[in-house]
Amino acid sequence: MGKSRASLPLPLISVVGQPMANAAPAQEKPELRTNARVKMTMQHDEQVLQVLDLKVTLDGRVVVANLSFTVRQGEILTILGPNGAGKTVLLRTLLGTLPYEGSIKWKTGTRIGYVPQRLPYIRNIPLTVADFFALKRNAGNGVVEMLRAVGLGGDISMTLIGDLSSGQFQRVLIAWALAGDPDVLLFDEPTTGVDIGGEETVYALLARLHRERNLTMLIVTHDLAVVHRHSTTVLCLNQQPVCQGPPLSTLTPENLRRLYGSEVKFYEHRHE
Repeated sequence: MGKSRASLPLPLISVVGQPMANAAPAQEKPELRTNARVKMTMQHDEQVLQVLDLKVTLDGRVVVANLSFTVRQGEILTILGPNGAGKTVLLRTLLGTLPYEGSIKWKTGTRIGYVPQRLPYIRNIPLTVADFFALKRNAGNGVVEMLRAVGLGGDISMTLIGDLSSGQFQRVLIAWALAGDPDVLLFDEPTTGVDIGGEETVYALLARLHRERNLTMLIVTHDLAVVHRHSTTVLCLNQQPVCQGPPLSTLTPENLRRLYGSEVKFYEHRHE
């Protein structure tokens, strides 16, 4: 099959740190948005994403191959695997920013929010939180609302990005991803650089947003406890799929050894 580049029909994508040309401003009124969420709850079994025979080659090296999976409305798919397994490349490919072979089909009109693993440069630029949101075309006038949705007060909007704690900065990125009222959120290791206490708070926040907004989520993480506690489905990836399915039946000692190449001990964390 020839190379394609998200010719899909494209979803409406909103990328943290990289506003995309096809990201459309959300024009729904709040009361209409509530009704839309109710409707999505009724369509929980509806397929949002289908990936078939995906292959990604970068600089002549195959990074992801033979990958097929589906995601349904309201699911939390966790992508698990060692460093260099192609997890970040997979998310970027789903966003249409990398060339690939195979098929990626998003439900028409899907709005996507994306939080990358790192944005190190942004903290060195003298921007306030409000300035940061002003860079995003579909942030609209709901900045304070989005900040409150992630547990931050509206007054933080005048704080310099560089003065935020790691936990506050992570919440600001999540609020940015929520601007435009997305249907799907993609997170690339959402707790990178966050201390353990803040990490548990971030995952609790994601769980609350999933409940309140009936969001579909794709999360890259190394935390097995998070997979067991929050995920609907797990995809084990090491350039090729190793295993996928419900976490309890999929993350067996044998499959974890196949994924990581050594014995993995599991310690349960309690994410309140």
